[in-house]
Amino acid sequence: MIDPVEVLWTPAGQNLPSLGARALVDVSDGDTPNIRMPVRMLSIDTPEVTAKSAAGAARVDAKFAELVGWLKDGTAPVRAAFRDHILPKLEGAPGGSLQFEQGQAASAFYKAKVEERLRRPSGRRRNLFVRSADDPFDRFGRLLAYVAPSYSAKERREMSRQGRATFNLDLVESGWAAPFVLFPSIPGELDLPLFLEAAVGAQDNGRGQYANAFSLTGYEYRMCERLHTISKRLAAGEVLSFPDQIAWRTRYCADMRNRTLHGPENYMDVRAPYRLWVWPDDVQEAMGMLNLVPAPSLTS
Repeated sequence: MIDPVEVLWTPAGQNLPSLGARALVDVSDGDTPNIRMPVRMLSIDTPEVTAKSAAGAARVDAKFAELVGWLKDGTAPVRAAFRDHILPKLEGAPGGSLQFEQGQAASAFYKAKVEERLRRPSGRRRNLFVRSADDPFDRFGRLLAYVAPSYSAKERREMSRQGRATFNLDLVESGWAAPFVLFPSIPGELDLPLFLEAAVGAQDNGRGQYANAFSLTGYEYRMCERLHTISKRLAAGEVLSFPDQIAWRTRYCADMRNRTLHGPENYMDVRAPYRLWVWPDDVQEAMGMLNLVPAPSLTS
């Protein structure tokens, strides 16, 4: 029987998902197990490979063809501005197949870039440098971080900031990742100009996914998947509450150039490289910290 205690506490941590039989890599000492875990790279969004196969991507093509019809006949619960933005993309290319192909290309580019940049002159492999976000884990238990080759102090002194860039920046520069800066995990004042220059250059020069004018960014693809599910329920006659109808879009979008805050369905009013995404629960804090100004569409 233990003695009564008067200290009560509920930890605010979170459980990480099971990583399977290979989760435990090794044990350094009695209180240090080393585990294998996924990292979600910050400020970028690559095309999705969740379709898993060409056949799966073709099934998404069929769903998006249905969505086109629901967007046109008013079944899909969207505003006109978003409908006019997304329809040409959905009609211009098979969205599921294009996304899957681009996701595979992004993965291949990243794997090749890792092999290239982690290789030392001696042929040995470098470790990874990892810098986590203020809030280190996402809702899936993935570590949120910037990752780069780990260079020695001497190497860093002899390299430019561009030369020791993160893999996050490499992917944006290649065009295989869309910029996806999410408040409050904003690149620092020295890194943000490099990030924006890479993003604008990729878009202006049609690199990676920007080679196809009908490409959906990863976040647009996921939005369309959710919108299809909701529209299908409405088309079947199901009555949905307003929050359930708009559950397909989740984040506000601020323009880094002028601090204007736009609603979730007006993100296209901001050129892609300059979009700063804000979760609804963080809007008040972001407005105070960044001095954001609501767009007229939010206040009218």
